[in-house]
Amino acid sequence: MAGKLSVVATPIGNLEDITLRALRILKEADVVACEDTRVTKKLLSHYDIHTPTVSFHANSGPKGFEKMLKLLEEGKHVALVSDAGTPGLFDPGAMLVTLVREQFGTDVKIETIAGASAVAAAIAIAGLKAPTFTFYGFLPLKKGRKTLLEEIAKSERASMLFESTHRIIKMLEAFETLVPLRRIGLYRELTKMYEEAIIGTPQEILAILRDDPQKQRGEFVVIVEAA
Repeated sequence: MAGKLSVVATPIGNLEDITLRALRILKEADVVACEDTRVTKKLLSHYDIHTPTVSFHANSGPKGFEKMLKLLEEGKHVALVSDAGTPGLFDPGAMLVTLVREQFGTDVKIETIAGASAVAAAIAIAGLKAPTFTFYGFLPLKKGRKTLLEEIAKSERASMLFESTHRIIKMLEAFETLVPLRRIGLYRELTKMYEEAIIGTPQEILAILRDDPQKQRGEFVVIVEAA
């Protein structure tokens, strides 16, 4: 008998941002498949959950997928989590779901355990014109990055993307050239103690971040307002 795959959303920062259903599933599962077992074990320990964990991330390769498929073939209940938020965007979760559907069809139940999402959290407090938007995730580090930034600048829709502390200044400098008058929102450390929203033109935001380097730290959700 084939098993069950639960795709479980975990907190993006504040550990209280997890649903009762997610906690129940993490307890009931035979194994929790994690991007980083150290990160997930902190969450499990916080809620006194002792389900075994296995590593499954972008660098796991074919053997990682084989391991997951074997567990499901053995009838195991696998709870899939990412380090933060909902799996399937920037981890191998989407490919795993595809492979499970191809190999097992309806024999393996795949369920979504909805919860925290940085995308939804940022839109909720955006304060910008964003009736529709295009989500870019993390832009490539080199090849194709300039092309996508130019695409965002030309778009009449709002654009949302993620950026790290190491590249936020360079991104804003690019937007200062491409869309100098367009408002941009930076949403930093969402749901954490130092959560902050900074909204303004690229030049205005650059001045704020350069004046206080501490504001350059953390993970950012970036929204470029609709034209």
